[in-house]
Amino acid sequence: MTRYALIASAIILAPSAMAQATDHSSHDHSAHTDHPAPVETPPTDVHADHEGMDHSQHTMSGDATAEHEMSGALGSYAIPREASGTSWRPEAAPHQMLMTSAGDWMLMGHATLDMVYTSQSGPRGDDKAFLAGMVMGTAQRRFDSGDVLQFRGALSPDPLMGRRGYPLLLAAGETADGVDTLVDRQHPHDFVMELSASYSHQLGNGQSVFVYGGLPGEPAFGPPAFMHRPASEVNPEAPITHHWMDSTHITFGVLTAGYVNGDVKIEASRFRGREPDQHRYDIETGSLDSTAVRLSWNPGPNWALQASWADVTSPEQLEPDVDVTKWSASALYTRAIGDGSLSLTGAFARKETSENVTLDAWLGEAAWKLDPAWTIFSRVEAIETDELGLIHHGPIEKVARATLGVSRDFQVNDTVTMVLGASATKNWTSDALAPLYDGDPTGVLGFVRFKIG
Repeated sequence: MTRYALIASAIILAPSAMAQATDHSSHDHSAHTDHPAPVETPPTDVHADHEGMDHSQHTMSGDATAEHEMSGALGSYAIPREASGTSWRPEAAPHQMLMTSAGDWMLMGHATLDMVYTSQSGPRGDDKAFLAGMVMGTAQRRFDSGDVLQFRGALSPDPLMGRRGYPLLLAAGETADGVDTLVDRQHPHDFVMELSASYSHQLGNGQSVFVYGGLPGEPAFGPPAFMHRPASEVNPEAPITHHWMDSTHITFGVLTAGYVNGDVKIEASRFRGREPDQHRYDIETGSLDSTAVRLSWNPGPNWALQASWADVTSPEQLEPDVDVTKWSASALYTRAIGDGSLSLTGAFARKETSENVTLDAWLGEAAWKLDPAWTIFSRVEAIETDELGLIHHGPIEKVARATLGVSRDFQVNDTVTMVLGASATKNWTSDALAPLYDGDPTGVLGFVRFKIG
């Protein structure tokens, strides 16, 4: 897999090198005071005009100042650091939302709706048009002591695409019918992606302790879920490394406790190990039988680093007697470049089953926002898998894929952005798998996205 790691490094670093050689002028920001209004939280990088939105400062209603209202739910840091579950991302990353206040509560929300068409070549490929996306809302109350109570909910239109999800060559995981594992397809996410609550208690000197619970929620494992990573959020297609790194982002039963000291966070979770079943509209329950531990460090506004471990009991519905131990390490990077930004992800994960099978995965992502309108994005990933052959859990094979895409933002009004995008993908199969895929298949994808917030 060394050559795949080298390919990933080259693709990720190329936009960075080109971006540093580009001289952009700074962007002017105007004043605006409507309520409610789209807000970009105060960036830690003074050049951060990232999304082509209205970047003016908005005065919040209520007694608290905007700066006070926009601090994080789990500690004394800026709210752009917060991603899915209790995970962190770089504070320099763009963070758009609708925001207003109601009494002592700050209310925030944003939404994306993707209309996607994908075509995957070869005998195991397929064509499909589908809907995807997410609607998320947050209610946060900050007490005079500095303690913070937060409720968060997220819904997805994914179940409308059908139980079999959409074509995604080299992917495998979960089930459409409760009988067979989905292979060369990405499952739809559940309609309810998150219903969670958290409470943090300030200890002073930048220190805090917190508790987080979700049904569903996300335990303390891995980087942020792919749709929340700055380098991949423009790409509507899931990575094939999803079941190594972030498949636990919808977990029906999570309880996490953590400690924050400035830019360092350590946390541990007890959660239900079983992944969601094929019924995408229900709320599942079960014992909290699995454990995860994560150490996060944001050494500066441009970085978010994490290392994590999880002992997962019976994650697969079709293999209830198989447990999995997972390890993950990742680095997220975002920096402003003139009127745009550059975001990168590098990640590694390993899963080891109770049947002594060890499988590794590598991921690299990049999103180079040239200006408020244009973005170039890429993803390179490689996995070791035993699920793609004619025999399920047969010999371990090494496969890889690379995606390159471009998107264009169109500002509809102060709160809505339309995005047009397209990407092309090349897949590499092993010698043993090549006859099943007719060599190294390709794929193309086009999408129209509407963003609110």
